[in-house]
Amino acid sequence: MGSLDASREKELAVLVTGFGPFKEAYPVNPSWEIAALLPDYLPPDRVKDAAHRSVGNLPPVRIVKLPGPVRTSYEYVRDLVPKLWDGSERKIDYAVHIGMAGPQLVYSIERRGHRDGYDLKDVDGKLLEDEKRHAEQGDQWIWHGVPHELLTDFDIEDVHRRWVDRSPKNLDLRVSEDAGHYCCDFIYFSSLAHLWKQQRPKKVVFFHVPLHSDDGSLKRGVELVLTLIRSIVESELERETSTT
Repeated sequence: MGSLDASREKELAVLVTGFGPFKEAYPVNPSWEIAALLPDYLPPDRVKDAAHRSVGNLPPVRIVKLPGPVRTSYEYVRDLVPKLWDGSERKIDYAVHIGMAGPQLVYSIERRGHRDGYDLKDVDGKLLEDEKRHAEQGDQWIWHGVPHELLTDFDIEDVHRRWVDRSPKNLDLRVSEDAGHYCCDFIYFSSLAHLWKQQRPKKVVFFHVPLHSDDGSLKRGVELVLTLIRSIVESELERETSTT
């Protein structure tokens, strides 16, 4: 078994995205505000409890952010996702898509994305209408042959355990099975499907945050994203070293 210290010396890149506004009632989307506040690199481990501190030294983890929020548009997302994963200017190891949920103080990482069932209009007032598109395009449809559901390749239970262990005990941190069949689910499945079609590891997860955008909520969101990224990196590197 290899050591975690020596497992990955190269810099890792983690893409983090957030959405822009999608309803007049919510002119500020905390998912983008949180993403925009993230540092360029994962900071040193600040966990005081030695039992929960990183095992070994992690490689540098660069946090890649987009210049602005992702538009809550099906067409925009479908055009964007391949560029995120295939762009020559950046090599992405892992990705965390962030989106806004409801007012409940629940933070969820999503296990799966869904191909079908998008019946809500996006910010441009448009429906996805993929069932119609599939019928018209047949095997030329972008997701022809792709399973109805795709799961992240992260060990989500291990990531969740690490995430909970490192986070304040008064927070409700969950693994969810339903990302909502709207733009959040859509960008998640778009990434999963893009990687699935290319037979690449599906190293992406979706993170749902409450709709609150006050300073305290944003600060908490930033800390939870950083803890989630650290949990993902640790989980993945330990999985790699256990097979060598």
